[in-house]
Amino acid sequence: MAGVGWIGALIIGALAGWIAENIMKSDQSLLMNILLGIVGALVLNWLLIAVFGTTLGGWIGQLIVAAVGACLLIFVARLIRRKS
Repeated sequence: MAGVGWIGALIIGALAGWIAENIMKSDQSLLMNILLGIVGALVLNWLLIAVFGTTLGGWIGQLIVAAVGACLLIFVARLIRRKS
């Protein structure tokens, strides 16, 4: 998460994970919400930079990226669990 710092990344990660949890109707712990938000932001930021050469900036932009990335991670995890 570009330019928000460690504390900001934790706050954004927790909020994004909570948003994704509500959108995807999953039941996660606070720690899992933070991890999903941070990892989702990392994955989607990497994809956005690889495809478009840029990503959304600022706290709000990174919150959107992290929430969408966390939703994608939950979706992929459900696909993997369903196939097993």
